[in-house]
Amino acid sequence: MAAPPVNTTVTVLPESRVRVEAEVPAQEVEKRIAQAARGLARNLRVPGFRAGKAPPPIVIQRVGREAVLDEAVRDSIGGWYAAAIGHAHIVPVGEPELDLSKLPGEGEPLLFSIEIGVRPKAQLGDYKGIDVPRREPEVTDEAIAEEVDRVRERSAKLETVDRSAQRGDFVVMDFAGSVDGTPFAGGEGRDQMVELGSSRLVPGFEEQLEGASAGEDRTVTITFPDEYGADELAGKAAEFAVAVKEVKAKDLPELDDELAAEAGFDTLDELRDDIRERMAQADSAQIEAEFREAALDAAVENATVEAPDALVEARARELLDQMLHSLSHQGISKEAYLQISGREEDEIVEAGKEDAAQALRREAVLAAIIEAEGIEPTEDELLEAVGQAAEGTSPKKLLERLKSAGRLDALKEELAQRRALDVVAESAKPVAAEPTQAPS
Repeated sequence: MAAPPVNTTVTVLPESRVRVEAEVPAQEVEKRIAQAARGLARNLRVPGFRAGKAPPPIVIQRVGREAVLDEAVRDSIGGWYAAAIGHAHIVPVGEPELDLSKLPGEGEPLLFSIEIGVRPKAQLGDYKGIDVPRREPEVTDEAIAEEVDRVRERSAKLETVDRSAQRGDFVVMDFAGSVDGTPFAGGEGRDQMVELGSSRLVPGFEEQLEGASAGEDRTVTITFPDEYGADELAGKAAEFAVAVKEVKAKDLPELDDELAAEAGFDTLDELRDDIRERMAQADSAQIEAEFREAALDAAVENATVEAPDALVEARARELLDQMLHSLSHQGISKEAYLQISGREEDEIVEAGKEDAAQALRREAVLAAIIEAEGIEPTEDELLEAVGQAAEGTSPKKLLERLKSAGRLDALKEELAQRRALDVVAESAKPVAAEPTQAPS
């Protein structure tokens, strides 16, 4: 759907804030009123018309223009707000203060204003040819040995042993839990296998199974953590009757060519060489990412950027909201995260202010470099960027859809920022990074 037409006037305010006066043309308002009327008609019975088929003028007449207009504004204000921000060519930071003073009469435009923080301006210093520390890639024999050990772990087999359980062993057990002598939901299990020391179970449970042997019955007593997921058990003492059925230990394969063969190599040396190469590639990629970030931070250090406290706090809250949104896709609610972290929302925001301030400074410097260098993504760059997401649609068609939806500017901004960072990083002069001192 194409972005709605909105005209704007921008007034710059102190503290990196702006006021955007927006005007939605009367024709657009009337169009949205008609759409709202068609929506209301679905639940409206009007004599002479089939159910849900009354035309907008009849619906408006029966319901009242003001009620239909109110519905239209509620449905459309989000799109009008986004269109106003885009038309004003600002990068908002934080929550807006939106003022919709009055609803328009018939044939009149709709007026509203937005006051909001915006990305600060940067006064550039040196950003080309600056000295930037760059560490050398390093893959140690110890790191390779650790990875080989992980290969052994993945190839390990579990064998039943005739001895008492030790940390690192696996115990197969039946258990039944109770609180004050009363069994509780989810407190019973049969043929459950747990690795001692894995911390999969409630704290204190696994430790009490160390030294147990097959055929032995044990009573395990624990206290559920205060932040335990089941509220009815949180903080309560519980007792588990445990019947140990088997003790299993890992049987690690020998460190030889046979192990390498299982991993797809002829010899152990070939396996080690492959691990070294993959780790070196990963380290080189990490070094490049670190270098680019350090180059940008050096350019930020040379620039002058004023980031008011209110703007920094607003960005810190945005960063928290982004993280919470990401966690929600993993099934972790905001309340659960706050409980796990043991902090209040304001404490997390306060702790995130330094990162938020640096993020604002980086964005401001990149925007200034884009302007100074006259960076403008080409049509070919835009097509290449959307090509991977096309999925059966031609990149040109997808680009047209982004343009119609008013989302093309966001893509252009992202590509321009990448090129601005290229300007800084590719001209930077790598210097040896100071060696990291071992803790005394």
